Amino acid sequence: MELANRVKTLTPSSTLAITAKAKQLKEQGHDVIGLGAGEPDFNTPEYILKAAKKAMDEGMTKYTAAGGIVPLRETIVDKFKRDNNLTFTPEEIVVTTGAKHALFTLFQVLLNEGDEVIVPTPYWVSYPEQIKLAGGNPVFVEAKEQNSFKLTPAQLEAAITSKTKAVIINSPSNPTGMMYSKEELEELGKICLKHDTIIVSDEIYEKLIYTNDKHISIAQISPELKEQTVIINGVSKSHAMTGWRIGYAAGNQEIIKAMTNLASHSTSNPTTIAQYAALAAYQAEEDPTIEMRNDFSKRLDTLYDLIIDVPGITCEKPKGAFYLFPNVTEAVNANGFSNVDDWVKAILEEEKVALVPGSGFGASNNVRLSYATSIEALTEAAKRIKRFVSNHQS
Repeated sequence: MELANRVKTLTPSSTLAITAKAKQLKEQGHDVIGLGAGEPDFNTPEYILKAAKKAMDEGMTKYTAAGGIVPLRETIVDKFKRDNNLTFTPEEIVVTTGAKHALFTLFQVLLNEGDEVIVPTPYWVSYPEQIKLAGGNPVFVEAKEQNSFKLTPAQLEAAITSKTKAVIINSPSNPTGMMYSKEELEELGKICLKHDTIIVSDEIYEKLIYTNDKHISIAQISPELKEQTVIINGVSKSHAMTGWRIGYAAGNQEIIKAMTNLASHSTSNPTTIAQYAALAAYQAEEDPTIEMRNDFSKRLDTLYDLIIDVPGITCEKPKGAFYLFPNVTEAVNANGFSNVDDWVKAILEEEKVALVPGSGFGASNNVRLSYATSIEALTEAAKRIKRFVSNHQS
């Protein structure tokens, strides 16, 4: 059987692969600690669960408009005004089956064969694959570790060609947890305006910040940049609703209309019940993310201190998301491994700790550790990693 060419070059998700291996070991009876999770370990808040049940009881189980129910789009408009000081209309919002689907649909309507999208590395694993599926070419630009893994204006300017259609900005970042400041976004924005480059601003971790730094969307900086930016967001991370699959895009009405039309032929509409759950999430009078954010902050402090105490591991402390992205080059070399991937596999097999190798994110000297688990598990995981490094010193 001959498969379509478009899927032959796809790379399986490294996060899903390591999670599957860890699950297999758990099923065999091993005490596995997984630090690969890309989702909060908290359950969806009770008031959201009740809203979903109420929607079902009231018969909200039929098709909706392809771009989402009007009340949810209106509430997202309110969210942007309240949280980001951005003004949109419901026609500039499309609700999707998760933020991942918003990105996928956006690339499908933006890219023609051979168009280029600048992807700073490290990157979230699905960006390049989605670009390739849309016929585009991901152009990787290494965001240096000494610059907190952030793209510089000079790097962006040098990467833009006549084929450049868009650039991705992910802040706070998966996998690094780093954030762009307003000043950094202003400088990048100037270059995008100069070259008429569309900005894909992935802001899914907007609510998970553990410093006094305020999340800034590049669309906030000027009306011109707002017009050139498509914001991607959703309730998965902020409200512990990963399985509900509700995301959205906000931007130029022509782009949003095209995304809505495409969605009408791919998903018909986002799950109706989940839309009403998301509506309740955004209409809450109190911020339900505060408790979760406080717990994540404590976990970050705990894991960070333990990991930088491991010989051969260095790491800048992140500001957001729920990941550490340490450089493990010295530890890998000292342990006699030729690459990080083999080192990670050995840790999983020997110490039963699941890490995600940085190669899947375009950064082969690093690993991603999720702290979306208990402090007890994080403490034990760090202990095992340190023991492994000590036992394998060359």
